[in-house]
Order: sequence, then C-alpha cells, then structure tokens
Amino acid sequence: MLRLQRALARDAASALATAPWRLPTDPLVCGCFVAFATGGPGAGQTGDPAWAAAVAWRPSSVRAVDRPPVRRADQTLRGRHAEDGPRRASDVVDQVVVVDRARAPYRAGLLALREGPILERVVRGLRELPDVLLVDATGLDHPRRAGLAIHLGAVTGVPSVGATHRPLVAVGTLPAPVRGATSPAALDGRIVGQWTCTKTGARPVLAHAGWRTDPDTAAALVLAVSTLAARTPVPLQEARRVAREARTLGR
Repeated sequence: MLRLQRALARDAASALATAPWRLPTDPLVCGCFVAFATGGPGAGQTGDPAWAAAVAWRPSSVRAVDRPPVRRADQTLRGRHAEDGPRRASDVVDQVVVVDRARAPYRAGLLALREGPILERVVRGLRELPDVLLVDATGLDHPRRAGLAIHLGAVTGVPSVGATHRPLVAVGTLPAPVRGATSPAALDGRIVGQWTCTKTGARPVLAHAGWRTDPDTAAALVLAVSTLAARTPVPLQEARRVAREARTLGR
C-alpha cells in the first residue's frame, strides 16, 4: 500500500500540472462522509458497520419543498426538508446513502483502505457525477502526499478537495478569526493546504489540496460553500448529517 500511495502522489502531481481544476461559477459540489458505529473497542476494526453519504449541492438550485429524498439502491430513506435546518439545505440536488462494512482497520495514513471503497460506491450512486468532491479527509497533507481526498478523486476521476478541523502532519499558523482570512499549512517546506476562516469568531477549517486542485483552489471552494451559520462547509455538513441519521435509523 505504501508503494501504491507513492505512485498515487506522483500521478496527482502530474494531473495537477497538466489539468488543474479551477472553481467555476456554479459548481455541483458533492460532500462525502462516512459514519461508523460508536462504542466499539479500539480505534476501528475490519468489518465495522459503516454508513456513507454523498450529498450533491448547488447553491440556489431548487426550492426547499423540492428537496430530494435520500436514496439507496434498494429503498428510499426519509429526507428532511430545508425548513428543518438553517444551512440552505434547499440547495441539495441529490443525496445517496450506502450501508457497508469497513474493509480495513483504522491505521493513521491508511484511511483510504478503510473508507475509500465505501466512499467510491456512494459517489457513483449519484445520478450525476459532481464537478468536485468535498471530503472529510486530507490530501497532500499526508506522509506520502496521498491522503483519502486524493485517492477518492483519482478512483472516481472527479477533482477533489479535503476539509478537516485539524491537520495530519502539516504545520502552520492560524489566520485571524475573520471570515475569508487564510494562512498556509506546509509539509517539508511545501504548502499543502490553507487554513480558511469560514465564520468570524470560529476556529478555521483546513482546506486540503486534493486531486487536480491546489491549496488556493481548495480554500476558495471551502469558503464559497460555507455560510455564516456554521464553520463546516454546507455540502460536508449535510453529508455528515445524512450519514449519521441513517446510522440512527439503522438503515
């Protein structure tokens, strides 16, 4: 796996150099999140139950009453309407849940083994592939420059950005707590992400360069799909909510 990650890092560098992705005016953004069962022993084992959600989101694309239900291959899950939350959930275009099991135990730096196949499956369940993936994972901020955000972008062929609340191995000074402020996070002297303040007064989110994206593009996307209601970007927040709701319902 370590050799594969190093090869993936080289592929990612080549893809960025030859076909860099830039933020369009109205991107279709897919938030991706995996929720695992809680209360188990250790950090995570092979076979742990998992609920993955992919939420495709485009600002002002549909009215609140038109929000689609959460879909699975074999059934339709209950979907909340935008009135249930203040985060512009009315902009959700499609949302899918996959129930699966972890393919590997949790190991730092090897998250793609545990979550990658589940996330790929849920992304491919969308009616339309998005313009970009927003993943609760790192990208270049990784010992071998090949975090889960890069892995998922590579296997789906969709540009990707990571968004996390803390770095994996990168270091950097936090920006001022003012919406729009940024500061670099670096690894071995190379900028691999941008701390991005999405909400004044809140701790910033770390926007990670992923597949075909650089740190500046990552920061621009994270800021563009965040609102004043919460610091977490809306598509990722909605994906997390949907995955956890599916876990609670036991679907």
